[in-house]
Amino acid sequence: MKRRSLLVSTPLFMIGTSRGRSGGRVDSSAFDREIEKFMKVRQVPGASLAVSQQGKLVLAKGYGWADRDRGIPVGTETRFRLASISKPITAAAVMKLIADGKLGWDQSILPFVEKINGGSLPDEMDPRWRDITIAHLLQHTGGWNRDTTFDPMFRPIPIAQDQGEKGPAGAETVIRYMLKEPLQFDPGQDYSYSNFGYCVLGRVIEQFTGMTYESYLKSEILKPMGIVDMRIGRSLDSLAERESRYYMPHAEQATSVFPERPGKVPWPYGGFHLEAMDAHGGWIASASDLIRFAAGMENSEELGLFSKEDEQRLYQPPAPPVARKDGKLTAAYYGGGWMVRPGGPDNPKPNLWHGGSLPGTSTLLVRRRDGLSWAVLFNQRSRDRDFPDGAIDPAMHRAANATFS
Repeated sequence: MKRRSLLVSTPLFMIGTSRGRSGGRVDSSAFDREIEKFMKVRQVPGASLAVSQQGKLVLAKGYGWADRDRGIPVGTETRFRLASISKPITAAAVMKLIADGKLGWDQSILPFVEKINGGSLPDEMDPRWRDITIAHLLQHTGGWNRDTTFDPMFRPIPIAQDQGEKGPAGAETVIRYMLKEPLQFDPGQDYSYSNFGYCVLGRVIEQFTGMTYESYLKSEILKPMGIVDMRIGRSLDSLAERESRYYMPHAEQATSVFPERPGKVPWPYGGFHLEAMDAHGGWIASASDLIRFAAGMENSEELGLFSKEDEQRLYQPPAPPVARKDGKLTAAYYGGGWMVRPGGPDNPKPNLWHGGSLPGTSTLLVRRRDGLSWAVLFNQRSRDRDFPDGAIDPAMHRAANATFS
């Protein structure tokens, strides 16, 4: 399996667009073993890894193929779809607006959705919408449960048809549709992972800034972190520069959600509407830039984004009764855009992480309390219960422990 690597030791939040090398050397063999084993049993074509230690990029490496048919290997700057790792990026923008006094943590979202609906609210709207706050959206406690109903972000054609549009449904169309759907629980009283909640946050950002979601994130969050290559991906097969292709284990196809390209299509190229998923699953990036984002969060105050106290607010648990068992906080919970495992008396810093999954995509970003962070991105996900994608998490911890202990 071909590999390309870059070994550096440069403060991530200082390097801007630089890709310079230095004398820092890290033995990548433990990471190589774990990633190559993971890829082999799942027959994943390509992967990218980046690792930082105490805010310095110490390892960036590509494995396998970015384009198998054309023989293009994964490089250190190959971009992949991030899927749900887009949520921490959105949460950072929301926190900046809160820190700047433009949004409130406990502010109602009703004025925003009312504007999207043309200045009014439907008569059949569940009255509990009035109780949903920004914090509820950040923490997946807004009241929607896709496991008992459906995920509207993956129903772009039925929703467009209901709204009298050609389709696929865009983000605002999905929101107008969902205003007529009942909630599954009282806001703030339960947790259920919600792509839709982050879709709403993306529109909140747009209304408050007067900019597109993507433009605001690029100029106000990513650029100060020295990140210039991240962007929202595209559904169809016109790839961005240095973007990987995406694969299915058995070349599975889906019915296209794009009327201009009807019929069956490769699932990653028209089986869903990626552009409408911008704020919850639409970004593409290299593993190195994703690690730059992690370092930027660690240094948000120095970068002028928001204070350390503001940053820490994203990692606080939701208000009770969420994330409690027998009245006690659970061992891990979803904060504001991050999964959080609180630290102990010896080291109060939490472990933070987020994964992502789409047809053709599996991703993981980890920020460990000992100062190690890593991002690992794959251009195929597994649907085999015997070989779950989640196995990469303990594998990367093993590799990190073997390398840095």
